[in-house]
Amino acid sequence: MNERAEKPIIVGADGSEHAYAAVEWAAVEAVRRDRRLRIVFVLAPWLLEPLPEPAADSVRRNLQEGGQEVLRQAAARAAARTPRVKVETELIPGGPVQGLLKEAEDAPMLVVGGRGLGELSGLLLGSATNQLALYARRPIVVVRRTEESEHGEIAVGVDDTPSAQAALAFAFEEAALRSVRLRAVHAWHDPASLGRGEMQPPVYDPELVGGEESRLLSEELAGWSSRYPDVEVVEETVRGGTVRVLAGASARADLLVLGSRGRGGFAGLLLGSVGQAMLHHGHCPVAIVR
Repeated sequence: MNERAEKPIIVGADGSEHAYAAVEWAAVEAVRRDRRLRIVFVLAPWLLEPLPEPAADSVRRNLQEGGQEVLRQAAARAAARTPRVKVETELIPGGPVQGLLKEAEDAPMLVVGGRGLGELSGLLLGSATNQLALYARRPIVVVRRTEESEHGEIAVGVDDTPSAQAALAFAFEEAALRSVRLRAVHAWHDPASLGRGEMQPPVYDPELVGGEESRLLSEELAGWSSRYPDVEVVEETVRGGTVRVLAGASARADLLVLGSRGRGGFAGLLLGSVGQAMLHHGHCPVAIVR
């Protein structure tokens, strides 16, 4: 077995429809990347060991059996979505966030649903999604919607940070694997004072600024097209708010790829309202790449 096959794509299951949608998305991705799919259900560590008190042990067994049933259903959903997928399942100990982060340390990708059933049984409710996206050391894909639509396009947010280059690497690979178009999006705002004592010109030429921003985007993309000559690239420089720009890009994409942190239009992506807006309200799966 080669090194690629030894490291499966990880997906969390908790019995919610959002988690099952994540399982199905991850199954297709595993086949696309020639990887195994590892479906995990996270349980508190004490639920995986026998308890001396019969009543408590009975509860423990019931919860454990419930987790196993979720894994069986998740594996069936993955196989129904793409029969070629190679699936393994396991109950793993830990909290929803810590267990998945540990499981995905060496994985090529962690896939999770955008919502779950709660902290005990599952996966993603409220801040857990943000914590996983913030602390995962590997690419994480959040699948929020259960319905499917295909646009034949990957969108990626671009600025001039190393994080954006990591996002571009992931996005170009995805576009090549899927044989779809890649839309590179760069948002920019009107000049504004960012600190005390900092002044911006009262009058500026939007066309000139827009041209400079377009040049920045082209520089960030330099070299990638030569590495992926078969990927059609659309460069899109947009003057406007980051949330609006990214939401618009996600509405016509099959996957939105973002770096873990950005500058300018994508500054503080996972620490403020913009990152939360994309993770919770994006129109397609969102990949966060460190």
